[in-house]
Amino acid sequence: LMSQALRKLTGIINKSRATVIFINQIRMKIGVMFGNPETTTGGNALKFYASQRIDIRRIGQIKIGDDIVGNRTKVKVVKNKIAPPFRVAEFDIMYNQGISYLGDILDLAAQHEVVTKSGAFYKYNGETIGQGRDKTKDYLKENPKVLAEIDKKVRDKIKEAQDA
Repeated sequence: LMSQALRKLTGIINKSRATVIFINQIRMKIGVMFGNPETTTGGNALKFYASQRIDIRRIGQIKIGDDIVGNRTKVKVVKNKIAPPFRVAEFDIMYNQGISYLGDILDLAAQHEVVTKSGAFYKYNGETIGQGRDKTKDYLKENPKVLAEIDKKVRDKIKEAQDA
């Protein structure tokens, strides 16, 4: 059923230059000894016809006290006919806000050594800007000039890496 529908839909979707997003779930195959025991419902048609397949998983919860305010999320490109596949990204999704810009900047700054991280402490230009990720994000939120400096340095480092 799904393969017949997708066979008819792919031409129409291509002509109209539309994007179609299917959301699916993962089930566990019973008795699988080798390989991945996870499978998606609906057969193989969706896997075959998709131009891109993205695996999104929650890897942790973000809490303030006892309240859960967001999720730490890992996204992996499983299939990609348009660009290189198997890229992985991690980011915070905050409830009522979306993807956390401050968290992304902080992660990229630490990755590109704009901000140094030793234990739970984050340092920028030799000065401690926060202990723990949440406190450092709060510091960046309260100091937009420092955030702008870090943002510019991170963008410059990424651009240098792409040009090299």
